[in-house]
Amino acid sequence: MPARLFLSSGDLIADRRYDFARDLQLRGDLPAAVDLLQQAIELAPQFASAWFTLGEIRQQLGEREAAVEAFRKARDADPQDRHGAALRLMQLGAEPLSAMPAGYVQSLFDQYAPRFEDALVNDLRYRGPSLLFKAVLAVRTTAKKPAFFKRGIDLGCGTGLGAAAFAKNVDRFVGIDLSPRMIEKARASNLYAELEVADMLAGLASKGDAGADLVLAADAMVYVADLAPVFSQAHRVLAPDGLFAFTTETHPGDGVILGDGLRYAHAAEHVHAAVAGAGLELVHLKEASPRDEADVPVPGLVVVAAKT
Repeated sequence: MPARLFLSSGDLIADRRYDFARDLQLRGDLPAAVDLLQQAIELAPQFASAWFTLGEIRQQLGEREAAVEAFRKARDADPQDRHGAALRLMQLGAEPLSAMPAGYVQSLFDQYAPRFEDALVNDLRYRGPSLLFKAVLAVRTTAKKPAFFKRGIDLGCGTGLGAAAFAKNVDRFVGIDLSPRMIEKARASNLYAELEVADMLAGLASKGDAGADLVLAADAMVYVADLAPVFSQAHRVLAPDGLFAFTTETHPGDGVILGDGLRYAHAAEHVHAAVAGAGLELVHLKEASPRDEADVPVPGLVVVAAKT
């Protein structure tokens, strides 16, 4: 995973106390870490990183209300919410599930970009693109149609792992990602005809009607709480007989939840309903783990929907 985000307070002494507090936190001396963080916040009341870390420690200590207050202070201090305090508030049940903060996602992947592929492939044994390729190939084989696409859109393209899996089967790929540093890595891959820094919904919304034969989203729906707007736009940009192929994490309950890894997990029936609601036809839905977490396969779904 990327290095921990740090936003300086602008006060050297407050920053140093934060550093000492982080060291104490990592060594397990949580009360001493709390004391130093409170001192840092007294010196710099809008110190987002200190508020966020204080929230984490309060949560570790089981002090829910104090954690909620600290996470709210962290979000107030950084309107972009680059630490993702809103996600912690959702996780604590203090606020309803909502869209993931764009500032958090961009910051996360900007930091992650330098070792993204190594971490996914070697640490997390990432297999989402290969699972999607096999699923799309199976769908086309069953339909007795060629698995070749003139125009593809890769949502949340990252460094280009999804496009690499489909490189021989897509004539022209457009990549969309919220992280500028990921886009830089994707550009170096030479797999894309176009690349765009945007979130998935805005990226799709900027595309013309029926202009794509394939929309791909490998490990991207885990950052989307409400599937409906993205699915609706995917339907609009797909040409007749086009495919929308994606992976998502899942869970045995209903609807959507925010998992321990701070990614959204969508129940199978929830995905089925979202596909139908967008006017797409579900042609493939299978349980398959796209990645590991702590050496354990993460429950997931591999889904292909068609525009008929």
